[in-house]
Amino acid sequence: MRGLKGKRVLITGGASGIGAATAARFLEEGAAVSILDRDPKARELVRKSLPGLAGAFDADVANLKQVQSAFADALRIMGGLDVVINNAGISIRHKFLEITPEEWDRVLAVNLTGVFYVAQTAARYLWEHQGGVILQTASTNGIMGYPYYADYNATKAGVIELTRSMALELAPKVRVSAVAPGYVLTPMQRAEYTEAMLEEVNRKIPLRRHAQPDEIAALFAFLASDDAAYATGQVYTMDGGEIAGGLASR
Repeated sequence: MRGLKGKRVLITGGASGIGAATAARFLEEGAAVSILDRDPKARELVRKSLPGLAGAFDADVANLKQVQSAFADALRIMGGLDVVINNAGISIRHKFLEITPEEWDRVLAVNLTGVFYVAQTAARYLWEHQGGVILQTASTNGIMGYPYYADYNATKAGVIELTRSMALELAPKVRVSAVAPGYVLTPMQRAEYTEAMLEEVNRKIPLRRHAQPDEIAALFAFLASDDAAYATGQVYTMDGGEIAGGLASR
């Protein structure tokens, strides 16, 4: 992709799944990459698998002070910031009537409030300096209705509207868009679904499979690059055709 070499990139939730794949892709493009993740074991593993990382910082995105501290460390190590991939998120597979207030609060804290903390911290820096790109991980769950994920769905819909509002206010200096993956074969997905459930999902997707994390990473790389210089304020769905025919409700 044009314009990514030498860019300074920070990825939240960057120690596994889509985040780790995105870190690998930006390293391949010649960018300087730091990750932010609260899981110490995952951070250690990603350091070993991606020795080219500039930094791997401990932070819970739901804690503003930790976010600000991690940003300060990343800025110090990389000498600045050009691209932020706002990716950290959690999900809890429950029926709506079984979601506890504590679970609701935690999912919103990470997936929406945490996205806001990271986005605002990044935007303030980019606005005061040379500008840049903020990309956020939404989901087809924020576009269509899915059972058993009411709290997660609500947060991803919120991320989409936050993205659009940011893009309007931060243009033309900062580009802001969201990527809305469908089913992706990540550790989080494997933890919630049995092999039989995964196969059932695959049968309803037109491409008959889950996405691989590096396929989502490729879209992030394009949107951050100079090839996407006119792209802002949009939600880019990558779901194997799942929602094109309303299949999400099946």
